[in-house]
Amino acid sequence: MAIREIRVVPDPVLRTPCDEIKEITPAVRRLVDDLLETVNDPGRAGLSANQIGVSLRAFSYNIDGKIGYILNPVIEETSGEQYGDEGCLSVPGLWYKTRRADYARVRGIDLDGKEVVLEGHGLMGRMLQHECDHLDGHVYLDRLEKEERREALRYMRNRQAGQTR
Repeated sequence: MAIREIRVVPDPVLRTPCDEIKEITPAVRRLVDDLLETVNDPGRAGLSANQIGVSLRAFSYNIDGKIGYILNPVIEETSGEQYGDEGCLSVPGLWYKTRRADYARVRGIDLDGKEVVLEGHGLMGRMLQHECDHLDGHVYLDRLEKEERREALRYMRNRQAGQTR
């Protein structure tokens, strides 16, 4: 197990849709261990595999003291609406109000190939959608209004260049 470095926008791995996991290999087991160890830090709600440079459909989560993972997650259902602050480990230092469904349910598998269903409202619902977006090659900035998105991307470019706002 290892705490892995977080990839940051504009790293191309964050914009690449992740591949389905077709076989549970020792490398997939190590990936899950690394995801679990890396998400186990205060303030971290979720972490997708591509955020640590691996283009496979897997993410870990850390919500209300419960830590877990899911492989090959697919959103099955969403309902309601929430509009609140959202941040991302791959977009450090920025928080924007983001519109999401209040409730989300995803289905996938665990390391034994058994079906896993994760669901929840509020923060859990937001995290499920956020991490599935990552696995589809999207970051939460894509959901912002045009001007906010421009401001965030400008901030990230300046950050890369060693400047601040």
